[in-house]
Amino acid sequence: MTAVQVPPKQALPQPVSLVPDPEHKRQSRRRRRRESLTALAFLAPWFVGLIVITAGPLLASLYLSFTDYSLLGDHEWVGLDNYTRMFDDPRFVKALTNTAIYVFVSVPLQLSFALALALILDRGVRGLPIYRSIYYLPSLLGSSVAIAILWRKVFGADGLVNDFLGFFGIQGTSWVSNPDTALGTLIVLNVWTFGSPMVIFLAGLRQIPASYYEAASIDGAGKIRQFFSITLPLLTPIIFFNLILQLINAFQSFTQAYVVSGGNGSPADSTLFYTMYVYERGFNAWQMGYASAMAWVLVLIIASLTAVNFLMSKYWVFYNDK
Repeated sequence: MTAVQVPPKQALPQPVSLVPDPEHKRQSRRRRRRESLTALAFLAPWFVGLIVITAGPLLASLYLSFTDYSLLGDHEWVGLDNYTRMFDDPRFVKALTNTAIYVFVSVPLQLSFALALALILDRGVRGLPIYRSIYYLPSLLGSSVAIAILWRKVFGADGLVNDFLGFFGIQGTSWVSNPDTALGTLIVLNVWTFGSPMVIFLAGLRQIPASYYEAASIDGAGKIRQFFSITLPLLTPIIFFNLILQLINAFQSFTQAYVVSGGNGSPADSTLFYTMYVYERGFNAWQMGYASAMAWVLVLIIASLTAVNFLMSKYWVFYNDK
């Protein structure tokens, strides 16, 4: 009689527990805590700078704008007096007017000049990096005291501009000492610092596919038509970016006007910029409360213009979604 072999009994698979191991959970929490503490340690210098250098003075100036504070004595709460006082201050109106003319004239000219040179350099000029560096140099030096002093000499009575006009028999004047032309010299100085927007324009031009121009040429479009139908629409995001940056920078201009005017907005307050008047009221007249109020008005002006530009951008800024 043959014995029947019984197969060995197979072990049943153990059920997988859906409950996490308590020790594993504790280790995971400790690891996440260490990672969070490490991240906070690296971010701590930035947070300290934000609170001590940016947020702290910002909130302090907002509080001081509602007080009468002379830097040397105690501050006295005056409410909205500093803000209402601006409407009766003729020099405040003059400073705001000068700044508005400077911004809305120099910024469009600067961007137009930067775009024109970017188009020229985009045509494949030999030694492009050298030209790009040379044209960018004024942007690095334009806000320096040395360039402002040089500009005062160039447009002075014995400056290079009058020497050039002398070749044609034209008797020049001291452009920086004439109330009718002093602001114009500062506008020219700002236009001269076109290097930064030009480099950004040049980078934007390099991103436009060449196939667009080839297709337009096949269809018979000339260079002018290509510029207005291809180049300009595809550059609108770059134009918008440069416009916002240059508007903000122009409203904050200080060094050029301070040096060229000798620090007092002369002649006849024709170069009195908004930031100069804030400095004068705060550190020359020791009216820090009034200066703080003017500074916050400038913040509101810049923020309002930036918001308007962002709202209007949907009507003229076009993004090339590839």
